[in-house]
Amino acid sequence: MKTFTLRSFIGIFFGGFLVVLYTNAAILFGGFEMIDGSLFVKNSIGSILCGWLITVSPMYYQNRNLKLSQQTIFHFITVMILYFIIALTIGWIPFTIKSILLTLLISIIMFTIFWIAFYLYFKNQARRLNDDLKKL
Repeated sequence: MKTFTLRSFIGIFFGGFLVVLYTNAAILFGGFEMIDGSLFVKNSIGSILCGWLITVSPMYYQNRNLKLSQQTIFHFITVMILYFIIALTIGWIPFTIKSILLTLLISIIMFTIFWIAFYLYFKNQARRLNDDLKKL
């Protein structure tokens, strides 16, 4: 529960930071002199929820009772369902089959790239640690 709470706070603050940073950049560099308050609040809540989701959902990988394939599938399904709920509700993704399928395809590709990169990184780290232990 302590890890969940800590990750939740980190995600909430990170999501809030990103939306403020993005809004400031849009005002400073995008030529906006005023912003729509209700749109800002809606996007802020979405960004905060996504920040929370991104930091809490990898906790599946800490459950040693699940195989790596199960952890990966549960993580992906959880993220995608909650992200689609947030994105469709807020209006980040148009509510059309084409937009939803395109977003899903891009998400699968990006998730796969990141998963493989992290897998190879940690596999390499484990190999290095094992090599160092053999030298002792």
